[in-house]
Amino acid sequence: MSDGKTPRPSQVPYSVIPPYILRRIIEHGSDPQRTRAQQTLTHVRTLMAEPFARTEAPDLAAPGQVQRKIFDAQNETALPGQLARSEGQSATDDVAVTEAYDYLGVTYDFFWQAFQRNSLDAKGLVLSGTVHYDKNYQNAFWNGAQMVFGDGDGEIFNRFTIAIDVVGHELAHGVTESEAGLIYFQQAGALNESLSDVFGSLVKQFQRKQTADQADWIIGEGLLARGINGKGLRSMSAPGTAYDDPLLGKDPQPAHMNEYIQTRDDNGGVHLNSGIPNRAFYLAAIALGGYAWERAGYVWYDTLCDKTLPQDADFATFAQFTVRHAERRFDSATAQAVQAAWQQVGVM
Repeated sequence: MSDGKTPRPSQVPYSVIPPYILRRIIEHGSDPQRTRAQQTLTHVRTLMAEPFARTEAPDLAAPGQVQRKIFDAQNETALPGQLARSEGQSATDDVAVTEAYDYLGVTYDFFWQAFQRNSLDAKGLVLSGTVHYDKNYQNAFWNGAQMVFGDGDGEIFNRFTIAIDVVGHELAHGVTESEAGLIYFQQAGALNESLSDVFGSLVKQFQRKQTADQADWIIGEGLLARGINGKGLRSMSAPGTAYDDPLLGKDPQPAHMNEYIQTRDDNGGVHLNSGIPNRAFYLAAIALGGYAWERAGYVWYDTLCDKTLPQDADFATFAQFTVRHAERRFDSATAQAVQAAWQQVGVM
């Protein structure tokens, strides 16, 4: 961390399950559930203290030609593990390997076809993922070089390869690292998380060929195990409504600046307050209509790639940039729709 408070993006392992969910399981779960959640939370803290650093030059792929490598950790924690499937090889009997391979490919295709972006770094970074990480590991994360997926416990979480929006979310952190470099703290960190939700949801909509009004706008669809009362981890259309369960509690995300959460936990509430810009994007996408990546998504992508966007941008600053880019790429009507979306969540 650069100053003890504000971790830089390249120093952050981005994990799917936020700390507040793991703490809730520790407080209310059975003994085995509590043990697994504590182990996962401890591991996340270890990752934060000892971030991954790439030591060799990355493998690169030609523009428009995805290259994937899927590894199997075989329930250990050494990365990347044993190579299970490389680009072009036939599918195996392992559903987690297949899902990781397929969803890494869809994410690559989305960024290439929607924004002409050659992989996460725009230079052709080969997409790598490791499945079966640790035993009953209740998380998935991007460590700066690859995706890592736990199997879940089958009681609270299913396998973490099951949700394409989660895969897209984590990989999008790599795009944010390469472009805006948003500091992972308070509002800039919440924007970092929100951008991953935005592009994670768009990857799912792209795969399903859904327009904005057809999409479910749920992050982590299918991730919650049977018996857990919830649709996923977060709702972009209605933050605070994704789950309401005796074990997990009620989804605590705010949807408006009036409900903004001041906290020291979770790097200043990066997974909590991301609900506010999430809803702003949803409102803009609905107002603009059609496929969300074609207009609203392009505005957010242009903003992400704007090198003048401050690394510590707050919601208001980011909102102003999106309005500017909406006018620049499209027209004043688009800019007005984007501005209205931010106004509805109390940012502008």
